[in-house]
Parts: sequence; C-alpha cells; structure tokens
Amino acid sequence: MQYFVTGATGFIGKRLVKKLLERKGSVVHFLIRRASENKVAGLREFWGATAARVVPVYGDLTSRKLGVSAEAIKAIKGKIDHFYHLAAVYDLSADEESQIAVNIEGTRNTVELAKAIDAGHFHHVSSIAAAGLYEGVFREDMFDEAENCEHPYFMTKHESEKIVRKECKVPWSVYRPAMVVGDSSTGEMDKIDGPYYFFKLIQRMRQLLPPWMPSVGLEGGRINIVPVDFVVNALDVISHKTGIAKKCYHLVDPVGYRVGDVLDIFSKAAHAPKMNLFVNAALFGFIPRSITKGLMALAPVRRVRNAVMKDLGVPPDMMTFVNYPTRFDCRDTLAMLKGSGVQCPNLNDYAWRLWDYWERHLDPDLHIDRSLRGTVAGKVVLVTGGSSGIGLAAAHKFAEAGATTIICGRDADKLEEACKEAKAKAYNFVAYPVDIADMADCDRFTKLLHDNHGGVDFLINNAGRSIRRAIESSYDRFHDYERTMQLNYFGCLRVTMGVLPGMVAKKKGHVVNISSIGVLTNAPRFSAYVASKAALDAWTRCASSEFADQGISFTTINMPLVRTPMIAPTGLYNNVPTLSPEEAADMVAQACIFKPVRIATRLGITGQVLHALLPRVAQIAMNTSFRMFPDSTAAKGAKPGDKPVKQQLSPEAVAMQQMMRGIHF
Repeated sequence: MQYFVTGATGFIGKRLVKKLLERKGSVVHFLIRRASENKVAGLREFWGATAARVVPVYGDLTSRKLGVSAEAIKAIKGKIDHFYHLAAVYDLSADEESQIAVNIEGTRNTVELAKAIDAGHFHHVSSIAAAGLYEGVFREDMFDEAENCEHPYFMTKHESEKIVRKECKVPWSVYRPAMVVGDSSTGEMDKIDGPYYFFKLIQRMRQLLPPWMPSVGLEGGRINIVPVDFVVNALDVISHKTGIAKKCYHLVDPVGYRVGDVLDIFSKAAHAPKMNLFVNAALFGFIPRSITKGLMALAPVRRVRNAVMKDLGVPPDMMTFVNYPTRFDCRDTLAMLKGSGVQCPNLNDYAWRLWDYWERHLDPDLHIDRSLRGTVAGKVVLVTGGSSGIGLAAAHKFAEAGATTIICGRDADKLEEACKEAKAKAYNFVAYPVDIADMADCDRFTKLLHDNHGGVDFLINNAGRSIRRAIESSYDRFHDYERTMQLNYFGCLRVTMGVLPGMVAKKKGHVVNISSIGVLTNAPRFSAYVASKAALDAWTRCASSEFADQGISFTTINMPLVRTPMIAPTGLYNNVPTLSPEEAADMVAQACIFKPVRIATRLGITGQVLHALLPRVAQIAMNTSFRMFPDSTAAKGAKPGDKPVKQQLSPEAVAMQQMMRGIHF
C-alpha cells in the first residue's frame, strides 16, 4: 500500500509516517521543501526505513498543486491509496496572513494535487477549532452549525475543512483532533501549546508556596486534551476502515475536563500546591465590555497585563478561550475504534510524564543563559565593602565570571590583601579606598568611577555597620543611630545616586541592596541597624517604581545571619547556625542573574506575614526571645582590655537558636 503525507516533518506527521511504515510492504511519499533536502537522511533514520520505502516529493504548500513537478506527479499518479493532509499552522498566536496562506490556500493546493494524482482516499486532519466557539455539544455530523469563528485560527480551520467538503473530487474523510499534547508514554512534545502555557505559573507556585498550602485556581469551560500517540493510532485505524467516505471523526477524550480540573491535575503532577478554591472565569463576563475596553486603553494597565503574560509565557489570546463553551460528541469514532485496543488514556495517568518532559526539555528558562558569566562577563561590577565578608566573597565570584570587579573600603591594607588574593587566583580586582559614610568622599569616588570606567553596570551596596544593643542600653548613645544611618542609608544612597545617571544614559543597570532579615522580623536589639536598612528598603521601592521604564532594576536581599567580621564581637553567635560568606555571595549572584525584586528566606517571609496578620502575637514572640538572650558584654559597657565573661544560655535559648536560623537577636 502506498501513501502520500503532507506535514510529515511535523509533530503528528512524523509519528503517523512511522506508524504507516509498520504495515508490511508500505511505501510513504512525503512532501518536503527543496530547501530542507538535507533533513531527509535524518527523517529516514527516525523512521527506520530505507530510501525505497520513504520517498521525498519536493514542493511547497503555498504553490498550485503544492509545487510538485509534472514528472513527480506522473510518477505517482494512480499509485497512492491514501493521501493524508496534516500540514497546517497549529498556533493560536500566529498572524492571520500566514494562517490563511497555509491553512486555507495550502489545503486548496493539496486537494488539487490529490485530484491530479488520482489518490484513492483523501484524509484531512482538521481540528476541533473548526467548530469555533459553539455553545453546547458539537456532533461529528455537524459543520455548518459552527459559530463564533472570528479568531484567525478558528476561522482558517473552519474554512480549510469547507474546502475539503466542497472542492475535493476524491473520496474524503475529516478528522478533528482535540488539543494535542505530548506522548502519553514518554511525555515527548515539540513545543509549548495549549495547557503547557500554564506550566510556568504552576512552577512559580511550587517555588513560592509549600505543597501543603491550599491555593486558588481558575475555573472555566471544558477543554479537551489528547496525547499525540492516541491521535496517531486512532488515525491509522480509522483511515483504513471501509465506509468512512464523507464522514468526520472527533479524535477527542470522551471524558473531557474543566479548566480547573486540568490545572489541578498538572499541579499535582508538578508537586505544586493543590488548588482547593476556584474562581470561575465566567464571572469576568459580567464586567461591562465598555469598562474592560476602557481599562485596556490605559497604557499602565496594558503594560502590567503584557508584563505578566510575557513573564509567564502566556499569549494574550489564550485567556480568551478559558471559558471554552464547546463539548464534542465522538460516538462514530468510538464505534470505529471498538475492538482495536486504541483508546484515549486518562489525563491523570500520564500528566506527570508531560510535566516531567516539559521541565526537562521545554521550560523556556532552560534556553536562557542563567550563568553568572553570561550575566556579568565584560560588565563593570562595583561591590562596596568588598575587602572582607560577603563583599569579598561576592567580588571573587564576579571576577571569576569575567567581570571588571571594583571593590572599595576604608582600610587600604585590607583592599591590598584582597587584590593579592585575586591575583593568586589568576584574576584582578580594581580597588579604591573610600569612606562610604563620608558624603564628599562618595562624590569623589563616583566621579572616579565615571572617569575611569564609564560608570558601572551592577552596583552591590554591601558596605554596612551593625550594632546589637537594646534600646534601654542606648539612651545615652544616640550617636549609634546617627553613624549607622550615615553609612547604611545615606552612604548607600550617595553612591547609588552617583552611578544612576550613567545607568539611565545606557538604559540599563542593576542595583543590589544587602538588607537584613531583621527588617522582616523586626528583630529586637537591632533597632539602629534595622531602622537604617528599613529606610534603604523603602527608598529602593520608590526608586524601583521611578526607574521601571528606564531599564534599571533593583533587588533587595533580606540577608539572614552570615558569619562575617561584623558579627564577630557578639560571642553569642558562636553557637548560632549561620550562612557562610560564600553562601551569602551565591544569593548576591542570583540577584544579578534573575533580578528579582526581593530575595528573602522563608523564615523571613513567615515573620513578615506574622507581623502583618497577627502583630500582637508576633510582638510577644519577639519579646520572649529578647528577654531570653542577654546583651553582649560590649553592649553592657565592657572595655577592650576587660576579661571576657562567658555567657550561659538556658536550654530554651539553645533550642530556639537551632529553630530560628538566621534571626538576629
């Protein structure tokens, strides 16, 4: 038996050809463009067939008779038993012009060729989209009843099927597959389409929320999903049956699922939070069209909508079909498949394979260079307070990644030692002595940066001072608040505002501010430090809003406790679990790569939520910890030469230390 297939290089077509070749003595002729001739060998290898069994026919879908030469037509005329037409645009976001050229005119050209070669039977693979947005159950014997076909994809699918029905001069059959997803056995898929558009949203939920937390999903109409292997197997079985001329078959899941069910099934497959509460998208239909149109006319609303859609990888048109109103009858299909062993598997049984394949092969983030080198190589990175601790560890990472790494600090000897460390590792730092707490020195420094380096691309505001002292021990130490604010807030601002004009001129730049988990938890004994960092956080939120359209972004890192020289005077921390400077530097690197608005630990976020929802409970909890842990000897007034006094902690305090990793006490 001999076959002719268009779209043989496509996702469904490749698998159909392989299926047809399983039939003894079968020969498949397939349409391919002359420009793709170099792909023929690879296709034969995929199909596991010789040149005698898979024969390329060169042509083009948009040309009369598919652009097939007269010689090629003569060679196969009267020999083709079954002609399968699968070539089409299967993309909701494709432009109308290309869909008309391929789906409509391409089908007309294909029908013309089928007649020219006297094909035995013409099999047109259409789509359930040919029904448009029909309200109710669309039967297999229905066609003209289709309604709401204004969208280009629906319109071209409907019109291409009409061409087959009205113009095809050889016996024909139509097959309308539902929304095709990957293979139910392997999960293999070739592109992001249909339900895959929501996978990024599900992935984000999994990253942000614990799996036990209930979440809110979107409810809508029923959508029909079928795996590619079912479509191929059903098409193979039905197309070889008798009595199928001028009939249509719905290759759909007889069950069907509501949108909310589909989202929940894939959330389960992804180990994301279960969707327990659903908001019915039909409610949006009650919003007057004039209001919706008016909102979309506002540039800020469009920017927000487009930014969210782009971030999630969801085409704007996709949301139009959330309330999909059509269900599909498939009694004729089931009758034809009876006894063949071919049936549509349950989505619950193979959803995990689809998810696993997507996350391993199709997730858009896999194709983006998320390495630090890919982000900062050749760029200028400034790390304030870069001679020790977090700053030094981060500087090493940037220099290793190929950045021009500038470090600054007050101590020239420490800066020189840091540069020697870098040189020993075969890269260099550019070091500048500067006192960030001195506004005039900041101005001098930022001018040097502009003159010597043309400004900076990444600014890491790491220089800071921490004071751990209870307020009741600070009545006569107001200067603690002044000097902390001078460095942690005013100094950071002076440097940032000094480099911002250069970033604005280049329309790009990123600022990372090292804040504290204490800002989220309102940690006792750190009122001076937390207040200064909170001021910086507030300024950053304002700046982020002002520069959002200038290509400049900001990240605040609410850093947990890190073992650096800054916490060394507090002996209490010797037994407290802390991050290493290298681990903290990894957070800084992630801030530069992904540029999130905020990086915070789950513990910090929990503290923030607790203070927002149950402020009195949060105050009692923090007060308990405040009374449980004493002031350091330095905070109590000990002099540098005094004999250290070992601090004894209660068993409760030791237990809390282990439970509350990273909290500043």
